[in-house]
Amino acid sequence: MSTSAYIRHTCPLASFACIPRSKAFSFQLRVSTHPPLHSSHCKLHRRRPPPMSSDHAGTNFPANKLEPIQLNDESDFYQITSPDGLISISGFGSLLSENSARSTFPNLINFRVAKLHGFRRVFAHVAPIFFERGIAKPKTKEISSLSVEPCEGQTLIVTVFEIKKIRGIKLEELCTMIPAFIKREHEFRFLAVSPETLDGKPFTNRAVLCARSSDEEFFQIRCKGSKEIYFHHYGRYNIDKIWRDDILPCRVYLRHCVLAAKNLGDEAYNNFLDHTSLGDCKTTIREYLATTGAGIMEEEPPESLKTRYGG
Repeated sequence: MSTSAYIRHTCPLASFACIPRSKAFSFQLRVSTHPPLHSSHCKLHRRRPPPMSSDHAGTNFPANKLEPIQLNDESDFYQITSPDGLISISGFGSLLSENSARSTFPNLINFRVAKLHGFRRVFAHVAPIFFERGIAKPKTKEISSLSVEPCEGQTLIVTVFEIKKIRGIKLEELCTMIPAFIKREHEFRFLAVSPETLDGKPFTNRAVLCARSSDEEFFQIRCKGSKEIYFHHYGRYNIDKIWRDDILPCRVYLRHCVLAAKNLGDEAYNNFLDHTSLGDCKTTIREYLATTGAGIMEEEPPESLKTRYGG
């Protein structure tokens, strides 16, 4: 599929009956009606970054470095490497925790706090990992994970770190790391963004950010149009729509993210509470924890997940 086809949302996916291997399960896959990422809220470059210069790796992008660029395949990730072959990752949820980040990237280096302009955090998609770990609560719709989406005038406190080279790993050998990262974050769309230090100094290299996608893109791109692949990821949990505005955060996960932000300091903590919303894009996490979500921060995660979701 071409790059332009990947990011267009002009051909709605028709509803269809999905018949998985289990006869007990049947559903209608529905398409998200959320506005496409390249709407007026975000000037998103659709073309790939130009070939990387060995002298200016990660810097020969469009003149306006604040404009995010979509990374459509593995080769695009290699375009944003630093001169010494490292790739920067930006964390906004569980990756606000260095312990969580190291559970995924044990050899990361230079973990630090940063600012990212023009985005907001939203609990707007169902995460199958919560079902796998037994912490999803489908009856109360507490099944959502966190994503980010463009929003003018918003600023997030995030983390940034680099994937460290191992034993003199060559740039070409990063090909074993990037596919694994894409697979692990399969429901997202990947953007190359431009964070800055807390005092406003731009970073030299762009960082990879996992941003909001859509049901159509997930089915057509990640599932390659296959109902069996979709069933493997979501259908077996009776999930027929991924990106939604009527779900609530997974309790264990939300507590983890709040604690991780708090451990980064007051600025990051308050930013998370006030610049993260429920799927309705109106209710902030501060408001949610003071009302419907009261008590979440006092709940301990299951014993087997205390390290992973300990903040």
